[in-house]
Amino acid sequence: MVDSKKKSKSESLETQIIVVGAGGTGLAAAVAAGEKGAKIILLEKRRAAGGNTALARGIFAAESPVQKRMKIDARRETLFKIAMGYSHWKVDPKIVRAFVDKSGDTIRWLEEKGLKFEDILHYTPNQIPRVFHVPEGRGAGLVKFLVRKCEEMGVRLLYETAAKRILTSEKGKVTGVLASAKEKEFRIIGKSVIIGTGGYSGNRELLRQYYADYTEDLCLHGSPNMGDGLLMTTEIGAATEGLGILHLRGPRFPGSSYIAVVAEEPITIWVNKKGERFIDEAIAFYWPESGNALNRQPDKMSYTLLDEKIKKQFIEEGVIKGVARYPTGTKMTELEEELRLHSDKGTIKISDSLEEIAQWIGAQPRVLKKTVDEYNSFCDQRYDGLFMKDPRFLQPLLTPPYYAIKCVQSFHGTIGGIKINHRMEVLDQQHHPIPGLYAGGIDTGGWESDTYCLTLSGSAFGFALNSGRIAGENAAKYVHQK
Repeated sequence: MVDSKKKSKSESLETQIIVVGAGGTGLAAAVAAGEKGAKIILLEKRRAAGGNTALARGIFAAESPVQKRMKIDARRETLFKIAMGYSHWKVDPKIVRAFVDKSGDTIRWLEEKGLKFEDILHYTPNQIPRVFHVPEGRGAGLVKFLVRKCEEMGVRLLYETAAKRILTSEKGKVTGVLASAKEKEFRIIGKSVIIGTGGYSGNRELLRQYYADYTEDLCLHGSPNMGDGLLMTTEIGAATEGLGILHLRGPRFPGSSYIAVVAEEPITIWVNKKGERFIDEAIAFYWPESGNALNRQPDKMSYTLLDEKIKKQFIEEGVIKGVARYPTGTKMTELEEELRLHSDKGTIKISDSLEEIAQWIGAQPRVLKKTVDEYNSFCDQRYDGLFMKDPRFLQPLLTPPYYAIKCVQSFHGTIGGIKINHRMEVLDQQHHPIPGLYAGGIDTGGWESDTYCLTLSGSAFGFALNSGRIAGENAAKYVHQK
């Protein structure tokens, strides 16, 4: 039976496994553990399941049935080596190997339960191999699918119920959680707890403490999770790993998702507060790297420049890169109105004069003019002599009015915090498993280094599901031990 928005009147509940958080990690863990015969209570502090998974699009996988049907050569060994090389071996190879090896089978697991996959996309231009599996309904569709599976197998799902503390015995074994619902606290007794609370992206205090490049302008466009899992596990002695790593997005216009798409397009010019280019703008396809580049700029701020001709191209022909709700080819028919609206608000500057644009940015007019003139000459030559931008995306700024869009740091969420091993067991300060405690998804560290690897597109979504599944299977084994 599933309790939706209905709370127990008793002072305590009893089960075998308590899963904390009904996002991708928690839902996958509950289904996996339920298949092994475990009795489960799944807690979700919000009114509905989903978290960041509901906002996600595609799932990383290697050697999946979908890839095999499409004749895509995506070998586990190759992708494992890519992951380790990209991270310069700063991550735990056993965790990465467990994730990559499980990933294709998890697509099989979902398909056999009835989930359909729309496609495997090229996330970046000419990406090889294709690994980005898009489920029917994307992340939100997958959430509904997994909630339904929980219902079918009798998982008890308590919404608007928050875990407050992990309970342990004198010997350090997990014995349950202290939870609260509508200002009422109660105990849930169980042999195992699985943490999947989605990081600490909404907790500004923790972000200031751990993220070295933090600014107050830092813009989140993911689920504002508060670090509940991290705080509860460290309270009982869990070790940490990867604190301060963000799933960076790169320059972001925070006032409108519509304009934010345009601000990240590769045919625009990006300048810093000095009026200087600082990046190959086609790196927009690789937004974690663009986030790194932005963090090196004054006040971690940038401005996207375009002219009237480029604006009309977005309106009449559509965006080149696009994102999520506005994929490649989407015609930005309301762009003119949006630009004018935010110009009135002071976050966009529209002018026939580059000198006036420079003054608004705070740059010296001669510096910005030199930047634009140099860039225009690169466009004429079809060769970017500064940053080697792909000639396909070289388009000059020649037709006024000019537009300057103010952008700030942005991120999808945090990555890292709780130290785990490849069985998703939470480790203590001596690197020993805390008996009965598991964690997965972006609450955990050791699987991603300081820059998210887009070659393994969808790995955050994929890790949430696969780590949840591994945690659920291992927790079920643990509670069934005599």
